[in-house]
Amino acid sequence: MLGYYYGFDWTYLVLVVPCVILALWAQHNVNATFTKYSSVYSRRGITGAQAAQMVLLQNDITNVRIEEISGKLTDHYEPRANVIRLSNSVYHSTSVASIGVACHEAGHAVQYAKGYTPIRVRAAIIPLTNAGSALSLPLLLAGIILNSQRLALLGILLFGLSTLFQLVTLPVEINASRRALAAIQAGSLLYEDEYPMARKTLTAAALTYVAALAVSLAQLLRLILLFGGGRRND
Repeated sequence: MLGYYYGFDWTYLVLVVPCVILALWAQHNVNATFTKYSSVYSRRGITGAQAAQMVLLQNDITNVRIEEISGKLTDHYEPRANVIRLSNSVYHSTSVASIGVACHEAGHAVQYAKGYTPIRVRAAIIPLTNAGSALSLPLLLAGIILNSQRLALLGILLFGLSTLFQLVTLPVEINASRRALAAIQAGSLLYEDEYPMARKTLTAAALTYVAALAVSLAQLLRLILLFGGGRRND
């Protein structure tokens, strides 16, 4: 089989391992960056929850709730409930990192309110992505066991939906950070010397999505190399 030599899968070593290392580094980097700037408190004394509310008001959005949830870096915007959920370490904190993260989540709410196309595309493909993730491996295994390239290719195609999701997610996250940083500047939520710290926090977070896309693309390419060619027996 293409990619295997004497039982060794070179495609995993060459394609996947470097991307996994990148993903591990990106996750470490975002945790370290958030921790670093969580200890730098904004002189304006604005909490994460207050900052998110200010971003919403800047964009004339008054129907989005802001709630506190447990955990660290569990912050997210839930479009179905129309609520921004901020972790304990962000909701009450006045740190520049917390303000950056809170404004980022508010940026997602702004995306929905303004009809930003990529985030609506991402929401639309979530059910397909979930189905693809659940069925891709069983179909791929069935294709191998039954020596059916058709089933294997179908499994690869379904796996590709998760890659598509990561591809759409990346510009969504970058755009939300840009909206957050623009709102921070427009509303003077941070002093000029504090702004770069929030930017570094959001940049570190964006790199985790770059790494996730890289891992998914590498896995997809590996599957294509291993199972996408050869003779059909179906």
